[in-house]
Amino acid sequence: MLSETVFRSDDVPAADRFEHWRELVSQAHAPMDMSSDYREDFRASQRLLDLGPVSVWRTAFQSVCCRRTPKLIRQSDPEGVHLSLPTNGPLVTVRGDHEIVYDPYSLCVYDTSRPTELHAGDSSSLHAGVALEIPKALLHLPGNTLEKLTTRRLSVREGFGALLAHFLTHLMKEGGSYQPSDGSRLGTVAVDLVSALFAHTLDAGDVLPPEARRRTLMLRIQAFVELNLADRALTPAVIAAHHHISVRYLQLLFQRQDKTVMGWIRRRRLERCREDLADPSLRAHPIRAVALRRGFATSADFSRAFRSAYGMSPSEYRHAARAGDLGAIPSANASDTAPPTLWNNGGDTSPDV
Repeated sequence: MLSETVFRSDDVPAADRFEHWRELVSQAHAPMDMSSDYREDFRASQRLLDLGPVSVWRTAFQSVCCRRTPKLIRQSDPEGVHLSLPTNGPLVTVRGDHEIVYDPYSLCVYDTSRPTELHAGDSSSLHAGVALEIPKALLHLPGNTLEKLTTRRLSVREGFGALLAHFLTHLMKEGGSYQPSDGSRLGTVAVDLVSALFAHTLDAGDVLPPEARRRTLMLRIQAFVELNLADRALTPAVIAAHHHISVRYLQLLFQRQDKTVMGWIRRRRLERCREDLADPSLRAHPIRAVALRRGFATSADFSRAFRSAYGMSPSEYRHAARAGDLGAIPSANASDTAPPTLWNNGGDTSPDV
C-alpha cells in the first residue's frame, strides 16, 4: 500500500488534542495560527498519503479558524499550492476584503506564500474534506497566474475538475491497492490534472509544458475509452476524431508508452471482464453476457483472449473466484495493461473520526 500517516484525536489526551492537531497541520501544510471554540476537547482525524513531493490527505475536524500571516510566511514558506475540496461543512477563505464560500462542488486553491484566513466547519457538524499539496515549482505557472486562481471557485461538476475530484476520492478509498513505488507515479498524475485544470480555467493551454500536455491528453483519451469499452465500434479513428487529433498522432502517443491502441483497449476489456467474473453480485450473469457487456463481439473471441492472458478459461476463473483461490493468477500482459483506473464515479468522503 501507499506510504501513509494516520492521526485520530481519540489516541491523544483531551488536553493535548488541539495543539497536537495544530502541529500536524503545520507539518503537512504550512505553519498556521489556529483557534477553535472546541480546543478543550478537540475532535479530528487525518489520513495523509505520501506521493513523493505531492501529498493527498483526507480530514475531518471540528470548526476551526486558520490564519497564514505575513510573519509566519517570513518564518517558513514551503512555497506550495494547496487545493481543498470540502465534502461536509462550509469552507470560507478571506483575503483582505475578498471572501469566498466553497461547497462540495467547488475546489479551493490557496497559495502558502500569500496571507490568508480560512474558516472551516460550523457548530452543526464536523467539517470534512480532501486536500492536495503540490510544490509550486512543479506547476510551471507564469507571472500572477496563481493569484488569479486563488480568487475563484473551481467547479468539480465536470471536465478536469470532476476528473481531479474523482482521482482524489479514489486514492483515499483505494490507496491500499497500490504499492509504495506507485506513489511518485500517482503524484505525477495529480500534477498533470491540476495543471490541466488551471490551464482550462484560465483558457490558456500554452501554460502547460509540452510533456504535461501530452500526458493530460492521454488521461482524457483513457477516460474516454473507459467510458466506451462496451462499444464494439470503438476504434482508433473514433478516438482520434473525438479528441481532434490524427490517428497517426494517437498511435504515437501509445507507442511512447510501449502500447498499441487496440491492444490497450482489448486488455482493458479483459480486466473489466475479469472483475465482473469475480463479482459475487454478477454470478448469475452468463459468461457470454459478461463478454458482450464489455465490448467483445463473440463469447468465443473472449474465451480465447482470456485464456491467452490468464492461462485459464473464463469459467475456470469464475470458479476460482468463488473458491477464493485467485492469489496465484497473473495479471494480463503488462505491455498493454492500463494504469490504475482513476475515473470512478465517487468515493467514500464521509467523516472518519
